Amino acid sequence: MGTTDRTWAGAGAAGPGSGSGSGSGSGSGGERTAPGGRARALLTAPARGLVLGLYALVGSVALFVLTVVSIALIPVGVGVFATPPLLRLVRTHAGQRRLLAARWTGIRIPASYRPFPRDLRTGITGQVERCALLLKDAATWRDLLWLLVDMTAGAIIALLAFGLAAHGVYGLLLAGGLWVPVTALEEPHWFTFVPVGGWGTALLAGLVGGGLLALGLAFGPQLVRAHFLVVAAVLTPDRQEQLERRIDRLTETRHDALDSSAAELRRIERDLHDGAQARLVAMGMNLGAIEALVEKDPARAKRLIAKARESSAEALTELRDLVRGIHPPVLAERGLGDAVKALALRLPVPAEVDVELPGRMAAPVESAAYFAVSETLTNAVKHAGASRIWVDISYERGALRIAVTDDGRGGAVVGAGSGLSGVERRLGTFDGVLAVSSPAGGPTMVTMEIPCALS
Repeated sequence: MGTTDRTWAGAGAAGPGSGSGSGSGSGSGGERTAPGGRARALLTAPARGLVLGLYALVGSVALFVLTVVSIALIPVGVGVFATPPLLRLVRTHAGQRRLLAARWTGIRIPASYRPFPRDLRTGITGQVERCALLLKDAATWRDLLWLLVDMTAGAIIALLAFGLAAHGVYGLLLAGGLWVPVTALEEPHWFTFVPVGGWGTALLAGLVGGGLLALGLAFGPQLVRAHFLVVAAVLTPDRQEQLERRIDRLTETRHDALDSSAAELRRIERDLHDGAQARLVAMGMNLGAIEALVEKDPARAKRLIAKARESSAEALTELRDLVRGIHPPVLAERGLGDAVKALALRLPVPAEVDVELPGRMAAPVESAAYFAVSETLTNAVKHAGASRIWVDISYERGALRIAVTDDGRGGAVVGAGSGLSGVERRLGTFDGVLAVSSPAGGPTMVTMEIPCALS
């Protein structure tokens, strides 16, 4: 049976005002399920349209102009140093829009930036290589095209959601008496097609304004969603590029995955040798001593029996912990969704888990996904200083999709020595991919995708 449910873990948890940190493909947060959330979406759509319009008219315009000028100055050398930091700002700007799309409408917009090679040189030579790699990445040019679309069509759609409601409120204010000072400056004062010059025309303007306000509230969420659909249409890589990216990632991570498996086997062997095995050996020695003392010194034999019982209990506990680290029983019995919920319940911060799975995947994929989520949650708690976490698990178009979002300090990167590198290697075994959006100051959104089939 599939599952479609929502669980809050952690004391005093409460959902974010705009919905989940990263929604599923069909929406996110309380706006999908609760009437109160639907009403909140209608009322907040104009404000969201204004925010998106300002992002587009200020942020996208500035970044587009500066980046184009910087790229044009590459032949004279200045652009080589200015382009990489500007492109990082563009990616941060695009990542913020992806996050808003997930929070406000549940639309997922994947990122497919190619990572820098590990042996990238430093100094001027490294700067030139970095600039060249960024310009060779197809995702860079998609970002620039998106900036152009965002400051034109994207801004118009977003501001329309705000403009309808704002113009409607203005019409109501005219009917309430604002027409008097306004017509003193300009008579007649035109409101849409109504020439306001007295109470009669002011009341007519109020009727028109009420209609505009109703239209703005009714269609505001659809306009906000249309804005993000335009963003997704530009920023989402095509199918061929996604397949090429997966092939490259599979080639890069295959050896890492094998090394990781060997390291995991060595860890299990070490834990067994240093833990349960040592306790079982000690318990065997105690049982031998008990056998020799049971008739000669019954009191000492009883003490050794008690010690053997303690050793057996400790060995059993360590074996259970070891088994849980290899494959948690709840994962085998209840599936990935319930296993992640159980994991979230043990976190020291509130965590929302949203699961939409119509079935179960193969056990190795479930295990890889579970431990990838576990490592990501650990990073969010220990390193990001997060106070709230959202986990969304869904299955779309033949792939398991997991998004872990936190409100921590940001700055997470996939590199040598980071926990996310281990997650990337684990996913790479199954041709999975990892995308991280983590601007300084947060929030951080880690998106994982594993191609698989469901039972």
